[in-house]
Amino acid sequence: MLLTITLADIIHSIDTWLNQTLSPNLALAAELVLGGLAIIGLVIVMAIVMVYAERKIAGFMQMRYGPNRVGKWGSLQAVADVLKLFMKECLTPKNADKLMFAIAPFLVTAVSFMTFAPMSFAPGVQFWDINIGVFYIASVSSLSVIGILMAGWASNNKYALLGAMRSGAQIVSYELSSGLSLITIVLMVGSLSVKDIIMSQGDLWWIFKGHIPAVVAFVVYIIASTAELNRAPFDLAEAEQELTAGFHTEYSGMQFAMFFLSEYCNLFVLSMLAATVFLGGWMPFHIPGLEVFNHLMDYIPGVVWFFGKTFAIIFLIMWFRWTFPRLRIDQLLKLEWKYLLPVSIVNMVIAAIITLMNWFL
Repeated sequence: MLLTITLADIIHSIDTWLNQTLSPNLALAAELVLGGLAIIGLVIVMAIVMVYAERKIAGFMQMRYGPNRVGKWGSLQAVADVLKLFMKECLTPKNADKLMFAIAPFLVTAVSFMTFAPMSFAPGVQFWDINIGVFYIASVSSLSVIGILMAGWASNNKYALLGAMRSGAQIVSYELSSGLSLITIVLMVGSLSVKDIIMSQGDLWWIFKGHIPAVVAFVVYIIASTAELNRAPFDLAEAEQELTAGFHTEYSGMQFAMFFLSEYCNLFVLSMLAATVFLGGWMPFHIPGLEVFNHLMDYIPGVVWFFGKTFAIIFLIMWFRWTFPRLRIDQLLKLEWKYLLPVSIVNMVIAAIITLMNWFL
């Protein structure tokens, strides 16, 4: 007999033990603290892994070694960088708005962490099963632009202000295409719940059964998400050659590390959302009619499927960074308003027709 213990079983055991040991209110408080610590730990570990992976991928694409001195194959380089940032002093410019300058990195980081709440990492492993999960993630993630604008304005530096204004224009513009891409799949599912979207892909993922509109929505979402993340080729908010480091030019030490952490945290969240909406989340790959194949796929744990898909999308976004040259600001806005947005609107209308006619695969 095959004995399997899933993440959901472990979480259920902890929940049962806490409720038997503590009063209901204390048990709930303890669960919230444990959940928060688990998300913080996950983000820090994933950020270190992604920083190392990005440097190795960049080295591979540029035919160089990448990190190779600290630890085996340079695997501890990211840890060394984190320790370095911990020990550096946080400096504040003399004429800066000190309160807003100090709050901005905390706001950006807090917003990034809040977007993890409705994510479903495996069957039964979800911090908050809210019926507007996709809407919640899209709404909360857009608040990070406020922290970026605060950082740019409070720094009293023209490069920081220009970077913040560019970031604001960029995020507000590309949110439209990103949101319409998600709505395309939401129309087909008929629900904004993350759990409902995953369960609707039990027979086949939406990128396959949603016909061409689902594929177009996925491509537009990846492009728009890369722009929202301020990553190359859309990294105009930080453009080193033009603006030094953009909106975080004046930040140092842990305050800079918080902006750095939030960038990778947002990359992780947007990749998880793409994996959930278009690629089935933790749902295995099934093909209708092939029962033996589907049964074999079910042996792979859901958490492996989820993080496998997420890291595949992260690799794709990193690939963009080290392949395409940076656009100009006018080219970036033209791409959104003249091409991606009209395509997204037409695509959503076609998806609505397919949904009304029930023409899914």
